[in-house]
Amino acid sequence: MAERTATIASRVGLHARPAAIFAEAAGELDLEVTIALPGEPADEAMDASSILSLMGLGAEHGTTVVLRAEGAGADAALDRLVGILETDHDAE
Repeated sequence: MAERTATIASRVGLHARPAAIFAEAAGELDLEVTIALPGEPADEAMDASSILSLMGLGAEHGTTVVLRAEGAGADAALDRLVGILETDHDAE
């Protein structure tokens, strides 16, 4: 299983626009991607393609999250998703 950590860069955290951008990208993958706060067991991680799950995570600017995926292309997919989370989409 591939795993990456990312720090939320958007000034408003993982809410509204940043969550929608991230959820859309995660949903386009042929992989199940999960997101969680550090220290949470893998079985409690949330579906990364669900906007409601993302917003319910409560990840604010500067919060570190853990992404996990398994399967062919998981490493590249997670690298791309980390790039999305580590971009301030509110500055655009």
